Amino acid sequence: MADSERVKELKAFDDTKLGVKGLVDAGITKIPHIFYHLPDKIKKASESRESRDASNYTIAVIDLANIDEDPCACKRVVESVRDASETMGFFQIVNHSIQVSILKEMKDGVVRFFEQDSEVKKEFYTREQKPFMYNSNFALYTSQASTNWKDSFLYNMSPNPPKPEDLPVVCR
Repeated sequence: MADSERVKELKAFDDTKLGVKGLVDAGITKIPHIFYHLPDKIKKASESRESRDASNYTIAVIDLANIDEDPCACKRVVESVRDASETMGFFQIVNHSIQVSILKEMKDGVVRFFEQDSEVKKEFYTREQKPFMYNSNFALYTSQASTNWKDSFLYNMSPNPPKPEDLPVVCR
C-alpha cells in the first residue's frame, strides 16, 4: 500500500471517531489493511527477538508494603524503582494499598466507557492534549509499523488531576 493511500485510510478510520470497537460493532468481516502487519516487518521483529534469550529477563516486582511506616522500606523502594527504571524501563508494583474494591470499580468504569453509546464516546475522541483523551492508537499517524488493534483513553491524575466535569460520567 502506498504511503498516501495509507494516510487516506488512516484519516478515514480516525474521522469516524469510533475506533476499533466501532469496526467490530459495525460487524466488519475483513480486517482493514491499516491493521495488517507486513511480512518484512514481522520477519525483522522476530529475528531481533530470536537474538535475545527471553529466559534471561525478569520483571522487577517492587513491594510497597510498610513504606509509610519504615524509612528503610521507603529507601529500598526508591532504590528499586530507580534500578528497574534504568535497567528494564518498567516494573510491577505490589502491596500498593489500593483496595480491591477500588481496582474493581476502576476496571468497571473502563468497561462502562467502552460499552457506552458510540455517539457519547465521540464527544471525547481527540488527538489534542486534553484532561481526558480517548482515541484509537495514540501513534496512529506517526507509527511506521502497522496500526495496533486497540482503543485507549488517558487522563493524568498528577500533578493536576482533571476536574470531574472533564471526565465521562461513566468514569466518575
